[in-house]
Amino acid sequence: MTTATLPSQTNESMLSKKILPGVTTGMLVIAAIMVFSFVLHMVKIDSIGYANEYYTAAAESMTQSWSNFFFVAAEPGGSVTVDKPPLGLWIEAIFAYFLGVSGFSVSLPNILAGVFSIPLLYSMVKKHMGEMAGIVAGFVMAITPIFLAANRNNTMDGMLVFTLLLAAWAFVRATETGKARWVMLGAFIVGLGFNIKMLQAFLPLPAFYALYFFGSKEGWLKKILNLGIATVLLIAVSLSWAIVVDLVPAENRPYIGSSEDNTVMELIIGHNGLSRLESMRGGGGGNTPPSGPGTGQPSNAGAQPQQNPNQGQPPPAALSACENQTEGAACSFTTQNGNFIEGSCIIPPNQNELACAPQGINPQNGQPNRSSNGQLPNGGPNGQNGNTPFSQETGSPGVTRFFTAPLSKQMSWLLPFALISVVLALFGSKIKLPIEAGVHKALILWGGWLLTCVVFFSMVSGIFHAYYAIMLAPALGAMVGIGFAQLYNWGKKSDWAMAGLITAVVITLGFQLFTASQYNEFAWWMIGCGILLGLGIMLKSVSRRAAYAVILSAAMVIPFYWSWMTVSSGINNTLPTAYEGSSNGANGATPRQNGGERTVNSEMLDYLQANTQDVKYLMAVPSSQQGAQYVIDTGRPVLYMGGFSGGDPVVSAEDLTQLVTDGDLRYVLYGGDRGNTQELSTWLANSCAMVEEFRSAQGQSDPRNQGLTLYSCR
Repeated sequence: MTTATLPSQTNESMLSKKILPGVTTGMLVIAAIMVFSFVLHMVKIDSIGYANEYYTAAAESMTQSWSNFFFVAAEPGGSVTVDKPPLGLWIEAIFAYFLGVSGFSVSLPNILAGVFSIPLLYSMVKKHMGEMAGIVAGFVMAITPIFLAANRNNTMDGMLVFTLLLAAWAFVRATETGKARWVMLGAFIVGLGFNIKMLQAFLPLPAFYALYFFGSKEGWLKKILNLGIATVLLIAVSLSWAIVVDLVPAENRPYIGSSEDNTVMELIIGHNGLSRLESMRGGGGGNTPPSGPGTGQPSNAGAQPQQNPNQGQPPPAALSACENQTEGAACSFTTQNGNFIEGSCIIPPNQNELACAPQGINPQNGQPNRSSNGQLPNGGPNGQNGNTPFSQETGSPGVTRFFTAPLSKQMSWLLPFALISVVLALFGSKIKLPIEAGVHKALILWGGWLLTCVVFFSMVSGIFHAYYAIMLAPALGAMVGIGFAQLYNWGKKSDWAMAGLITAVVITLGFQLFTASQYNEFAWWMIGCGILLGLGIMLKSVSRRAAYAVILSAAMVIPFYWSWMTVSSGINNTLPTAYEGSSNGANGATPRQNGGERTVNSEMLDYLQANTQDVKYLMAVPSSQQGAQYVIDTGRPVLYMGGFSGGDPVVSAEDLTQLVTDGDLRYVLYGGDRGNTQELSTWLANSCAMVEEFRSAQGQSDPRNQGLTLYSCR
């Protein structure tokens, strides 16, 4: 007969047993999970190639001068900054300085952050719900596919998650001790997170504040005062770098990439703020030319982008990409503003020839999956499909976004169980103010974090990449652990808890099978999940602990499989994503696969190296899309005339004339649909000559450079 115990004593008898001074069995289990996670992160790590080349090139740039390091210059010439704040890139650049510039060295900080996030999450969940809950939380996070995919990249989201877990720890300490210094520390750490990914760092902040406000035993007025002071500190830390940079005269620093007025504050509000919320805003295309040309530096001014006279028709590059191809074949091209588009060949409405349709277009009828305008998207900003940027990664806004393709594969495998756990936690204890029960403190922190992110990302119609879903991984793991521990504790007094666990697992398994089938991954071995479930039920009469563990493990099999396929498939995505499934996703998307292969035009590179040893820039290019790998391969300055994607007014024709006159620039790679202003085209025609052997980039293997012509300007 099982003896009931107090909540603080539950499920601790074996896991809390000390086998060495200060070391428990649970701690050893977590250490084993950390090793397991590190091994998963390292599987086929060479397949990541240069990771996100834009950030890797920036790391190369930042290792070359203190100015480039401070301003996070995107290329060694210091013409334009990366469109992100500095802290994460600073850390990556430091790793690159000591280990050499490579995809692995700049991704290693995220890998380490991911591994060390596991004991952080474990310790906080354990504090409120016991060691079993903490172990489950850490394991679930470790086998979340997007947790692995994003950490095996240099997009800095892994470091952000680790930073926010540190902040959560500080707020937990503030709630326990009632000491203001922990509130201030938590706010300070969130401010550091802001300097990794800007406003994304604020997503769990409501949960942090709510935990302290409702859980601390201090007086209400004192808590309000402490949170007010903490907010002031948070804002000061968050904006510290932005204010310093904006106080530097524009002629003495790089252009602020993806901003509309060459300021970091506008970048925060615009491209990294409002453009993430809704899709109608351009989000930093450089349409407002700033003033103030500097000596020997690009003036950061440019003309208005030329309007496309064939709006609504396939661009020439989309047609060229499908020459000699068959319908449905994979294709790629670069748009007029420098965006790299991947998709498949279709026959658009009112057309009689194949064109490359961006991901998300239905090849069967040529219609956008989520738009009824009957037109082929013309390579809009940020890979926009219809009215939702990156819908090929994240789908359309709505309550089903996390439960359907293409987003469901990232982290949603155990989301039904986590949401059921939110409801269960509400009834875990009697509600009192201030909150006393550990289950309710855990619910405020982790349930608040989870629900805030689910609601926010489900509703936004702006820039939303699939790898942002890593933000939910800690809260997902925590709520699964909390719900499981709650049912286990209730099961000591009532058999209905076992029925509740079985129900939650069956619902979750049903969702997992539905999701796997969306990606053409429904396989016979998945029957094993049902066998595990049945085995767990039979073990009830032998060992309740074993029965609960086996039943829960039935819901872990498919997520682990998806994580294994994510790391073992050998696919390198510039934008990290979980395994696409056998059908490369339900929407026909084709992931970009670099695998570390060099795609620069080696003959042109040799030519440029031989003829530019006496000039500053290797060449000027429309955007980082064409120039980043040349920076990585050579370590030389490459002028990104249009910033990241071609829309920034980094230089004007006047600036280029001055650079050529000063002997800083000799070659410009330009043309096709990558030209972003008539002004530059006219300047090239009047001031430069085509290099015939590199006209229209004949023979280039990289579709981003096809159609570009090398010009010599003297």
